[in-house]
Amino acid sequence: MLKLIAPGHRELERYYPLLETEFDSEELLSRLAIHKGMLGGNIEFLVLREEESGMDAGCALTLTKNLYGYVDLKYLAVMPWFRGRGLGVELMRAINRRYADTQGIIAELTEFDDPDPDRLKKLRKFFNRFGYEEIPSDYTIRGVKANADIAPIAHRIIPDFYSRFLSPAALWSMMEIKKVEKE
Repeated sequence: MLKLIAPGHRELERYYPLLETEFDSEELLSRLAIHKGMLGGNIEFLVLREEESGMDAGCALTLTKNLYGYVDLKYLAVMPWFRGRGLGVELMRAINRRYADTQGIIAELTEFDDPDPDRLKKLRKFFNRFGYEEIPSDYTIRGVKANADIAPIAHRIIPDFYSRFLSPAALWSMMEIKKVEKE
């Protein structure tokens, strides 16, 4: 049986190298920022654990506090040795159950350079299975087009939330949000 748990700081240290390999360095929060967010109750680090064997099948990082009733699914990863078994679906179902009482879950998809040219297409298809809809954004984050509804609710959420655990300089560097010029 699979169980979603929030194990804490020690497990984050174990899994941070996985996050470094799975996510672009431009979008990855520093360990210190994540730990600080966890201490303040702003971030949850979640692990999908197979109870009988005690093995971890996947992990996720969610931004949870003071988001106007929303949750931001920042990172979602299935362990490489468990891929292809439908555990990403199970992890997403568990996350949806965990946050069922919220206004909704925002999943940000960014268009960083990727060796897999179909990555965004696959991610869109994956999230569509759970009823997520892509809402084109008229903003960029750190110069990269964001595929999320960041206007108007997330336009307030992002700077407000990240300022709780990032220094002003890190916030400016990580979360520069500006309108895209109309073509």
